[in-house]
Amino acid sequence: MPDPTPAVAPAAEPADAGARPVEPAGGQDPWAVAARRPPTTMFRAAIRPRMIVLLLLLLGAAYVCGRLGVWQLDRAQIRGAGAQERHVAEQLAAPPVPILDVLAPQTAFEGDDVGRKVSVTGAYDADEQLLVPDRALDGKTGYLVLTPLRTSDGVLPVVRGWVAQPDDADEAPAGSVAVEGFLQASEQAGSGVADGRTDAISSAELVGQWGGPIWTGYLVLSSSDPAQSADLALLGIPTKPGEGLNIQNLAYAAQWWIFGTFAVLLWLRLVRDEARGDGRDEDAADDEDATAPPAPA
Repeated sequence: MPDPTPAVAPAAEPADAGARPVEPAGGQDPWAVAARRPPTTMFRAAIRPRMIVLLLLLLGAAYVCGRLGVWQLDRAQIRGAGAQERHVAEQLAAPPVPILDVLAPQTAFEGDDVGRKVSVTGAYDADEQLLVPDRALDGKTGYLVLTPLRTSDGVLPVVRGWVAQPDDADEAPAGSVAVEGFLQASEQAGSGVADGRTDAISSAELVGQWGGPIWTGYLVLSSSDPAQSADLALLGIPTKPGEGLNIQNLAYAAQWWIFGTFAVLLWLRLVRDEARGDGRDEDAADDEDATAPPAPA
């Protein structure tokens, strides 16, 4: 007699919970698809919360670097001014040397010769004296009195002093004069010599007016024998451009400013990478969540 009990179908084998999903057509890894992010705009990438937080941090770092750079610049000025004061004191205390031991006529002027204390003997050519307008001394604008000193070796331009008005310029001492002063390099050529004036102390221009051979620098007078009029205010020791700053501290300041600039550029680079899709796309994820169909009940 047949068994009335119905046949029971074998139970289906439970699916492996850790089984890997079937690869889509084309052999593409589905996990790679889920991890990859499509590119977005620079603006959308820049306003993401993590990028804004990173911007604030890097701006803070840039500000600190900028302040450190300013501090190093202040240190460069303080240390440079101290070094310059010591250098000026040494120059004032040093005995003068004959000018031919330092510089000869028609020879190149070396930068290290600026401010060298020298002595020379000659005779002023008062008829060829010139005024150099628009030169400042102690905050006032006036004229430099420029007189050629003729020696047996050549013509030396001598700045005998400063006056507020042209009529204050005295006539140079006559006869043989022994002068001491500080060397300064010749200036770039100006508009030339006219009406007893020149706008530049340029040996290249003065040689056409005074003849040669001529020194390629000029002398800033500190004393003369016989003495000249006290109406002429003597100038200070000439300095080279850039003196008064400590180079080491100046370099440190530049380094800090470079670091601050790098912090800002780093954020821009990170925003660009974010926009290109290097990371999870929060905007795309939100869009996907909003458009995804509801799960079946």
